[in-house]
Amino acid sequence: MLSSVRARLTMWHTFVLALLLGLFAISAYYFVLRLSRARTDSAVLDSVAHLEVELIAERPSHASTREAAVEVLRKLHFRQIAFVVFDSSGNLVAASRARRKSGPEEGSAASLDVSELGRIASAAATAEAQVVPVPDREGGFRAAVTSMTMPDGRFVVSAALPVYVEAEELSDAREAMLVAIPVTLLLASLFGWFLAKHSLEPMVTMRERAAGIGATNLGDRVPIKNPADEVGQLASVINDLLGRLEHAFERQRQFMADASHELRTPVAVVQHEASLALSRPHRNPEEYEDSLSIVRDAGRRMRLIVDDLFLLASADAGEVPMRREPLYLDEVVSDCVRVVRALAQSRDIAVLLELPEEAPFTGDEALLNRLVLNLIDNAIKYSPAGSVVTLRLAVAGDRYRLEVADTGPGIAAEVQAHIFERFVRADVARTHDDTHTSGAGLGLSIARWIAGAHCGELYLERSSPEGSVFVLSLPIAGC
Repeated sequence: MLSSVRARLTMWHTFVLALLLGLFAISAYYFVLRLSRARTDSAVLDSVAHLEVELIAERPSHASTREAAVEVLRKLHFRQIAFVVFDSSGNLVAASRARRKSGPEEGSAASLDVSELGRIASAAATAEAQVVPVPDREGGFRAAVTSMTMPDGRFVVSAALPVYVEAEELSDAREAMLVAIPVTLLLASLFGWFLAKHSLEPMVTMRERAAGIGATNLGDRVPIKNPADEVGQLASVINDLLGRLEHAFERQRQFMADASHELRTPVAVVQHEASLALSRPHRNPEEYEDSLSIVRDAGRRMRLIVDDLFLLASADAGEVPMRREPLYLDEVVSDCVRVVRALAQSRDIAVLLELPEEAPFTGDEALLNRLVLNLIDNAIKYSPAGSVVTLRLAVAGDRYRLEVADTGPGIAAEVQAHIFERFVRADVARTHDDTHTSGAGLGLSIARWIAGAHCGELYLERSSPEGSVFVLSLPIAGC
């Protein structure tokens, strides 16, 4: 049960509500207590004030205050309130009796302890009425006492009300809370369970739909009931994740298909040449040399493809070690140009180089060499004889900018957006011969990865029938 989100939500909802109701009940109980006490005190203060007024009005009709007090108390009938008059020495002058309530009706419970009230009243009485407690074994009384001066001396008058009236009100309040709070918690738990179930229904649907999505149906998506709430946002994130997985699976399938296609040709060449060489028992050495040369070239091509695939796989897994060391970027570019100059001359292509005086950088020299060589090699391969390939290395703000520009036929517009993807080649838009442009379409993918590994970027700035310009941008400060 506790492993269910619905159950935990219901339990937390009920616990928090129980805590709030408990705090509310305690606050309400003390509020009722103070209100009841204030009402009791107000009742006895009003009663003693009324007694004073009656005594003052009755006194002229009697020879003494004692007689007037007896007459007044005989006429006064306040339910549950006892009136007592004392002289200045605390002796009883006159009193009415108020019975306690022992059951549903008035009973014979003990009455007010007049002697105790007299002792307390004599000590506390002043001209201004005040309320004092009169304790006993059954809860006590609240008594208002005041002192008044009459023609025949000073007297203390009091009105007392038993506190069981307060106790009854507090008992009623406790009983109401003991009934209301459990019922409220029960109803709240049931409602919380229903609300949690209703709120989590979209997640249950998402779980069931997601459980049915596999490699064969990655195009399916989890349903989104309300895109604006948290569950809808979670569903959107899951759908985005499924979209990325679908794209990754599609790329993987395409990658495997392209890799198989690229490797199929050299394997077929090797197989064909070996079969051809073995088809006749006797061949002259020149024929064997030609076959072995073809097999060697096919093997070299397979090795290059496998090496590139291994590098990309290692890069995807983050397992390519980066040997960062201080170097000069201008020297890296210059060395690469010297390496390809023979290839450029064989195709009657001039290579122009524009470098700053110094370009210090921190990076992996071998990987940077591979990146620059790839860009220059592509520019030479796709440039016609008699053209020019230009390399410009310059400082642009806080970055180095290397431009590699050729004067080839350009890249088709529909290919430009995918030129850095694996196994994508610009052959459809460039005129070339197979001798020089037999690459597998992995060079630019590797070059872009190397640029990213150095916190830089590689992009195609422009391409038209007049030529193409690739730009490498690297931060001067390095990663």
